[in-house]
Amino acid sequence: MAVTPCGGTCVAQWGVRPRILHRPPQAVAFFDNNKLLTPQFGIAGKGRHLASLGSSLYSQDSSLALFNNGSSRNRRCRGARFIVRADSDYYSILGVSKNSSKAEIKSAYRKLARNYHPDVNKEPGAEQKFKDISNAYEVLSDDEKRSLYDRYGEAGLKGAGMGMGQDFSNPFDIFESLFEGMGGMGGMGGMGRGSRNRPMQGEDESYSLILNFKEAVFGVEKEIEITRLENCATCNGSGAKQGTKPTTCSTCGGRGQVTSSARTPLGVFQQVMNCPNCGGVGETSTPCNTCGGDGRVRRTKRISLKVPPGVDNGSRLRVRGEGNAGRRGGDPGDLYVFIDVLSDPVLKRDGNNILYTCKVSYIDAILGTTTKVPTVDGMVDLKIPAGTQPGTTLVMAKKGVPVLGKASVRGDQLVRVQVEIPKRLNSEERKLIEELASLNKTKTANSRR
Repeated sequence: MAVTPCGGTCVAQWGVRPRILHRPPQAVAFFDNNKLLTPQFGIAGKGRHLASLGSSLYSQDSSLALFNNGSSRNRRCRGARFIVRADSDYYSILGVSKNSSKAEIKSAYRKLARNYHPDVNKEPGAEQKFKDISNAYEVLSDDEKRSLYDRYGEAGLKGAGMGMGQDFSNPFDIFESLFEGMGGMGGMGGMGRGSRNRPMQGEDESYSLILNFKEAVFGVEKEIEITRLENCATCNGSGAKQGTKPTTCSTCGGRGQVTSSARTPLGVFQQVMNCPNCGGVGETSTPCNTCGGDGRVRRTKRISLKVPPGVDNGSRLRVRGEGNAGRRGGDPGDLYVFIDVLSDPVLKRDGNNILYTCKVSYIDAILGTTTKVPTVDGMVDLKIPAGTQPGTTLVMAKKGVPVLGKASVRGDQLVRVQVEIPKRLNSEERKLIEELASLNKTKTANSRR
């Protein structure tokens, strides 16, 4: 796959040899396994994600500079650089534009999925192409994933904990969810029963976890108790009663589907749907007494969960294989942990920065002082410079929240200085202030001469 310039956009094309692009050399930063490598000029290797120099993985401005689809002027320059982008272009895979609607994306996926389904297309590479098509559809059909992909590319999906490599759903499950009740391939190739008998991945489970302010900032290891479906030990997940064997469904004859016809003014319409007797499996059996034929029973389990530093309200963690058990030997689903962070009575969070308001007297604001302020690391001395004005914001570098996925990189604590003016003065204080005012008037008068 190569990146081809198209206006201001770099378009990925399959089967096209990389070309030399005559553009000014630009510094790029490489991200590999969520680690920022040394910025450099030149070639971006496979498996790395591009971002502008000095930016973070989640910087919108830098991502737009690389992936913006707006117009730009072509500039000529002496140097040239060789660009190869390893990321998949999901829009190109489905053959749709970035402005395509959900209906257009769905239509494109269904057309391509019919052509490249392994049960129909036996050519080498068809199965991989089918998986690529399914991965692209999974991202572009989901508003949240599509928004992340449009803004940050695959790096954004990885940073969000979804849509990278093995994080994709089973492509056959996606296919069946769209063609269910429509005869699988619409009656093409008769692959309905084969797809219904495939192993099915288990459903995902969710869990809500409440953290206090510092646990969210620095990360924590928690032991949580979850309830999920596990394989039935009595029937080993088959759903059939011990000592019995499945028999061919008498309703569908083992096909797993039934056809109904309806005569209309426009002609005879036929609808293919799952067999209501066997549920589309093509076989019936005496149900297991323990699981009732489902092959799974609900059990409680305690697991250890590592929460990374920098999570915030709404953050989602994915724990592989801790969801519900699959059917017919399918892989288990995943567990999604949704984070809810309790607020701190003193410190406020703004992204990776922490906000704090510090009150000082007008004398300290004029003369300057050193005061102690609370941070997530404990009490820290803060120097208030002489002549500090009300509303001034002082920056305490690297006293903020670690960047999610980069624990060594922290935000700042921003301290807003609030100068307190006394409402009442005693006679001695008033006398001193009046003397100061008189002195200031004399100084001002002399400066005007």
